[in-house]
Amino acid sequence: MNASRVPGRFAGRDVVVTGAAHGIGRACALRLAAEGARVAVLDRDLAAAQALVPELAGTGHRARAVDVLDDTSVRAAFDGLTVHALVHVVGLALTRGGVEEAGDEEWLADLDLNLLGAVRCARAALPRLREHASSAVVLVSSINALAGLGCEPYAAGKAGLGTLALNLTRTHARYGVRTNVVAPGTVRTRVWDGQPGMPDAWADWYPLGRVGEPEDVAAAAAFLASDDAAWITGHVLPVDGGFLANVR
Repeated sequence: MNASRVPGRFAGRDVVVTGAAHGIGRACALRLAAEGARVAVLDRDLAAAQALVPELAGTGHRARAVDVLDDTSVRAAFDGLTVHALVHVVGLALTRGGVEEAGDEEWLADLDLNLLGAVRCARAALPRLREHASSAVVLVSSINALAGLGCEPYAAGKAGLGTLALNLTRTHARYGVRTNVVAPGTVRTRVWDGQPGMPDAWADWYPLGRVGEPEDVAAAAAFLASDDAAWITGHVLPVDGGFLANVR
């Protein structure tokens, strides 16, 4: 279902995962710890973040509360952390409205969470990332950023992550900081709770015959955060089971 873990690939490295208590973020934290990373588990749900720490392989992990809508909270969460890699997972479609249906407040809320939240975390991480010869930022976007699938405010915020990665590459690759984006398709997370038959009802849209699991995205994020991707920066990697082949 996903690539095999690479034991020791992150040995001696500290990785911050935002939105790490649930779903894709949780899978990323588990994957990175299994590969030797010391993981800072950042989430608004501090209790769930703290509960995850004992489940992580290895030692040296910690949990901290963070609200990515609040720059003071973000800076406090990063205070004192060593950061070899940032995996920023936080994101959510706050409105299903389109250009005409969604008002300014709805647009601003989606952009604040999905784009500016990433900017705040990158801004806090960059001085720490530059302390190392090789470091990485991985931003989690969505295939909504790459195709006309609706949810325009969410899609616009996620699309901005690709441009953010390009510009961070231009300004920070010289310091050894690589910045890439993963764009998942439909993934089995708690956003589908209470919706009978979902998300599997979407499976026929995917050439590989199934929707994604959080571990599929975690495998891609771990690759891009690792030195196996040492010459890859400024790119958006769809992790979508072939979905985009059906809509382009």
